[in-house]
Amino acid sequence: MTLRLRLLNLWLQRVEKPWLARVPEPAEARRSFERAARLLFPDPPGALYLEDRLGAIPALWASAGCGTGGPEIILYFHGGGYVMGSPQTHKAMLARLSRLTGRAACLPDYRKAPETPFPAAVEDARAAWEALLARGYDPARIVLGGDSAGGGLALALLGMLCRAGADLPAGLFALSPWTDLTLSGASLDRNAEIDRLLPANRVTELRDYYVGAADPSDPRASPLFGRYPGCPPVFLQAARTEILHDDVARMAERLRAEGARVTFDLWEDLPHVWPIFQGTLPEADAALARVARFVDGRLTPE
Repeated sequence: MTLRLRLLNLWLQRVEKPWLARVPEPAEARRSFERAARLLFPDPPGALYLEDRLGAIPALWASAGCGTGGPEIILYFHGGGYVMGSPQTHKAMLARLSRLTGRAACLPDYRKAPETPFPAAVEDARAAWEALLARGYDPARIVLGGDSAGGGLALALLGMLCRAGADLPAGLFALSPWTDLTLSGASLDRNAEIDRLLPANRVTELRDYYVGAADPSDPRASPLFGRYPGCPPVFLQAARTEILHDDVARMAERLRAEGARVTFDLWEDLPHVWPIFQGTLPEADAALARVARFVDGRLTPE
C-alpha cells in the first residue's frame, strides 16, 4: 500500500469513523455521509446547482462552466449502498465532470432502503429516464453514469432498457459499481484488509437493508446476472485493491459476452470510488479525466 493511500485511509477514519467502519442506523449513516461530503469533496470553480423534479422524483442538476440547458446530458445515480448518499454528497464530483465534458449532469434522489427497499430504487431510475425523454431529451444524447450502488443501478436500468428493446442511451460509465448482491465475488475477502473506504463487514448488512426478502440474483438488483442485447459502449472503472474489484471485472466479462464494447479502466492501490476525491487526490482528477474522454467520445459526432 502506498504512503498516500495509507494517509488517506487514516484521515478518512479520523474524520468520519462511524460512516466508514460500520453501518449505524440509516439516519445516522446518512447524516455522517452528508457531513463527510461537505468536508472532503470541494466544489470546482464555477459550480452551479439547480434543484428540479423528474415527475415525483427530486433531482439536482450539477454543472460548471456550461449551464444546465444543453441537449447532451449525463444521467447519474449516486452511490451509498442504497441506504445513504444523495445528490448533495456527489454533486461536486459531477460538477467537475461537467466542467471537463461541457455537459450538465442530472442526479435523481431515488428512494432509499430500508424505508423503501428493492425494487424502489430501480423503479425510480427507470422513472427518471422516462421523465427526461418526456421532456424531449434524445436518448442517444444521454450518457448514463453511477458509482458503487448507483453504478449497479445504472447498469440495472441499462439492462432493463436493452431487454425491453427500448431506445438506449449513448453509453454508460460506472465507477466501482456494485453488481452482485449475492456477494459471490472473491475480492470481498481478498481485499477486506485493504479497502478501508468500504469495509467488507458492512456489505451484507447494506445488502439486506436493500434486498430484504427479495432474490438478490434478480438482474434488477444484481446487473451481473442480466442480459444486454444491443448494449451500447460501457466504461467501467475500479482499483485492484477494492473489495468490489471482482464485481467490476466479472461485469466487464459479462457485457463482452453480450457483444458490448467495454473499457475496463483498472487502477492500482486506490480506495473505493476514489474519483469522488477530485480536487484533493491527483489520481481522482486523472480518473475523472478518463471518464470525461469516454463521455466526449459517446456524445461528440464522429
